[in-house]
Amino acid sequence: MQLPFRPKQKMKQALQEDEPLYLTSEAIEKMKHRLKRIEEEELPQAIADVRRTGEFGDFSENAEYQEAKGRMRRLHDQATTIKEKLKVVIRIETPAAGSVVQMGSTVVLATGGEEKTFQIVGPQEADPVKGKLSFKSPLGAKLMGRSPGEEVEISSASSKTTYRIASVQ
Repeated sequence: MQLPFRPKQKMKQALQEDEPLYLTSEAIEKMKHRLKRIEEEELPQAIADVRRTGEFGDFSENAEYQEAKGRMRRLHDQATTIKEKLKVVIRIETPAAGSVVQMGSTVVLATGGEEKTFQIVGPQEADPVKGKLSFKSPLGAKLMGRSPGEEVEISSASSKTTYRIASVQ
């Protein structure tokens, strides 16, 4: 006999086993906005769709009903996931400018005559293309605790790149 699937329990267990959830204030606000949109707009519409398509008759052969029911389940799961994440989130505060690199710092790196700017964030929010670098990534880990003027070297299979910390904001 198979035990029933309980998304909320599974999410709680996953969040407790994994690392802490570090997010910036902006990311937390995005999550809250998404949750509000799900609860106030998308979920009521999905529930109405389930009711409307349920009136078509035979549930086993009613593809529209099955699709609406699946959409409603996905929205409930998303809302549960966001609520569980919001319970355990650790807010990344913006540190004082000019000190050492830490979570929340914005770092300007100089390499090969060009400058790149990154904000140091948690792994869940990392997106190097958008200038958000995880403190657990190879470069992010080497930058942590460093001061402006220091250099860090990152080695890959084919090359070595040296970055100089131009400033910490």
